[in-house]
Amino acid sequence: MGLKQIDHGTKEYKQMVALRHEILRKPLGLEFRQEYLDQDANDILIASFDEDEMLGCCILTPLDNGNIRLRQMAVQKKLQGKGIGESIMIFAENLARDKGYKNMMMHARDNVIGFYEKFGYKIKGTQFIEVKTPHHVMEKRLR
Repeated sequence: MGLKQIDHGTKEYKQMVALRHEILRKPLGLEFRQEYLDQDANDILIASFDEDEMLGCCILTPLDNGNIRLRQMAVQKKLQGKGIGESIMIFAENLARDKGYKNMMMHARDNVIGFYEKFGYKIKGTQFIEVKTPHHVMEKRLR
């Protein structure tokens, strides 16, 4: 398994969109709007591969004042619980830290809060609904 940063608009990016759709959107009956995908061009795109097969991915969106947002974390259904998400998280945190970011935050779906807590993320604020699903803001200081 290898991890790397990928470029928007490439064949790898198309794989990322397909994986994100399959894991995050399709179960909720949602599709991606093109203007939403166009915003990915300004983000840091991270993916895990086994040869040419994408195993998992996430996006880092730069914010302000040394903050960065993790979003669209997805791992193939059959591979969840096998350490791929953990590898992606470690890679994403290290990359963000190397780029000078001090804090990482996310809108975490409530059903995966426990996963992020293992990495030291803490819930901030109250529950809210986003894409038809309960979420909480979670944050962590990158050291």
